[in-house]
Amino acid sequence: MSLETLNSGSVPQHSAMLLLPRIRVQNANAISSPMTWGFPSMTAFLGLMTGLERRLGPEAGIAFRSVGVVCHGFEAQVTTGDYTRAFHLTRNPVLADGSTAGIIEEGRVHLELSLVFDVLLSSGKLGEAERQALVDMVAHTLAGMRLAGGSVMPALPMARTRSVKPMLQLEAEDDADKSKQFQQLMRRCLPGFTLVSRDDLLQQRLAEMQKVTPEANALDAWLDLSRLNYRAISGLDAVEGSPSEWQTDLRPGWIVPIPVGYAALSELHPAGSVVNARDDNTPFRFVETLWSIGQWVSPHRLKKLDDLLWYASTEGDTQAVYSCCNDYTAEILADTATV
Repeated sequence: MSLETLNSGSVPQHSAMLLLPRIRVQNANAISSPMTWGFPSMTAFLGLMTGLERRLGPEAGIAFRSVGVVCHGFEAQVTTGDYTRAFHLTRNPVLADGSTAGIIEEGRVHLELSLVFDVLLSSGKLGEAERQALVDMVAHTLAGMRLAGGSVMPALPMARTRSVKPMLQLEAEDDADKSKQFQQLMRRCLPGFTLVSRDDLLQQRLAEMQKVTPEANALDAWLDLSRLNYRAISGLDAVEGSPSEWQTDLRPGWIVPIPVGYAALSELHPAGSVVNARDDNTPFRFVETLWSIGQWVSPHRLKKLDDLLWYASTEGDTQAVYSCCNDYTAEILADTATV
């Protein structure tokens, strides 16, 4: 949003929650980083949020602050054989000279999602009719956009899922009313799972590993949390030659490795100074992926809106780290069953 808009009287300043339910996405990008595949990175959804705000323009009277994602359906386009999986690949169009182009591996997945946005509304958008017109415009704009590289598809006419309409609701002022409002919102997103940040698990596992192996680093902890670990447990009569029992390490919920942003590898180059850059009008910087640990949880387990939402953050004096942040607190799911 431009400085002129922020200084005008129509600046959005009233907090609200925007729900865009049951969005079907075809052929979204399933390769979210050089080391992970599956659900798209949260950077894709923050990029969608930025693109959506830019398409609507400041005259729409809405500003987007953060986004939460609830996944209802996940259908990876893979061929499964025993313990291996291979992506379904397509032959690219022929080159200008008529020769056949090489196949570049592209992972694809069909998704069904609900998006929850924390937004600010201008004073002219507080009425029920105005909010309904705005949410219809947002849904219509999103229908013509790409989401994580995939195409937003219309709802199936014979879909068996119950109809949930887009909703734009002003945020309650009282804490008790906010909690009740959020729980009602989450019930609209069931059944499904939402991704939250578990950076605390990474730090905890690193501390545990360094007690045994002092030279262990964050990558070792990340890899340890990203896999299923089997350990041999000796039986009571192991001395007599009985085989040991193999057990899987307990995991604190459905945890997964996720990319969460980018870290700078170079200084910020002036716009147009790097050959073949996608945008010659924007300063350019080489980056590498940042990884962390996430957890899939049912929306009804969350207690407040901040547990669901992801937002962008830049760190360092030169803004050398661009990350996706989530303010989920681990104590909320203290009663989650261990798997």
